[in-house]
Amino acid sequence: MSQLNPRQREAVRYIDGPLLVLAGAGSGKTSVITRKIAYLVESCGIRANRIAAVTFTNKAAREMRERVGKLLGGGAAEGLTVSTFHQLGLKIIRSERRELGLKAGFSIFDGEDTRNLIRDLLIQEHGAEGDQAGTIAQRISNWKNDRVLPEQAQALASSPADLLCAQAYLRYNRALRAYNALDFDDLILLPTILFERSPQILEQWQNQLHYLLVDEYQDTNSS
Repeated sequence: MSQLNPRQREAVRYIDGPLLVLAGAGSGKTSVITRKIAYLVESCGIRANRIAAVTFTNKAAREMRERVGKLLGGGAAEGLTVSTFHQLGLKIIRSERRELGLKAGFSIFDGEDTRNLIRDLLIQEHGAEGDQAGTIAQRISNWKNDRVLPEQAQALASSPADLLCAQAYLRYNRALRAYNALDFDDLILLPTILFERSPQILEQWQNQLHYLLVDEYQDTNSS
């Protein structure tokens, strides 16, 4: 704690509600997060399994996990969740898969899987050229990141091209379900929608995770 400046120490010790830390790159925001985790466990008696910290990349998550491990030592960090946003989303989906209509052993499609599936659907359903698959895949990804569902995308379509993309989105999602599969964007979208539609499940997760710390919060989207 002595390595932190007064404002950083204030941020670490504040535990009574939401807190947003605004600072430039390289100013120690991640250090505040790791030391806050240590403070919660060591000084506040919060069990590590009640805390989750999320960031954007596997590398950043690994580094954060290592920092916390050095600060806490021993088994004090056991049960702590330090992951990417998508890993935390996957954890929630695996726990709530029945509510989401998924079977055990569901698959996760990567970008190439997604483009190939959309290409096949375009050819089979629309008679469209498969070379539009990349463009439509990106449009679908944008919709999912903005929490726009297929039916909403169709209602918002204002041109034949928009309608083609929206129809492809609907068929793509149906095909994913037929394959018992998700794509990368679903790992954020599905937990978000689940929590919005089921306050009871949201409350269960809030009771399980008392503290959620977000690295690089300024780069997150609405989901």
